[in-house]
Amino acid sequence: MESRLNINVSAIDYDKTSKALTHQLSLLEEMVHGKEDFAMTDSEFAFGWHFFVLSVNKSLIEKLSEMMGADFEKLKGKNTDKKFLTWVTKNIESKSPRFKLAIKEEMESSKFGIF
Repeated sequence: MESRLNINVSAIDYDKTSKALTHQLSLLEEMVHGKEDFAMTDSEFAFGWHFFVLSVNKSLIEKLSEMMGADFEKLKGKNTDKKFLTWVTKNIESKSPRFKLAIKEEMESSKFGIF
């Protein structure tokens, strides 16, 4: 089984955010000739926000990194996963109202995590 990056997504508008994420990742799959490289859970609504998980195959992230080359390395973030979050955020922030992305495993292991 392929390793995946699980991303916690918090969004004010689930429909717009999920559509923007799906559109952007579908374009990425098309560019790198990927297929079914990401999946999204249904949202849970709490505190005025929608919470859901986006799961992305690491191979898709690696292909993006290879394709972008030095530009990918210039993205903000200490590792490939963080750089990918930066890339996704930059590509959908104009298409979706307020949202936040965080790596699920980091939040679960965080001393003060809320998930």
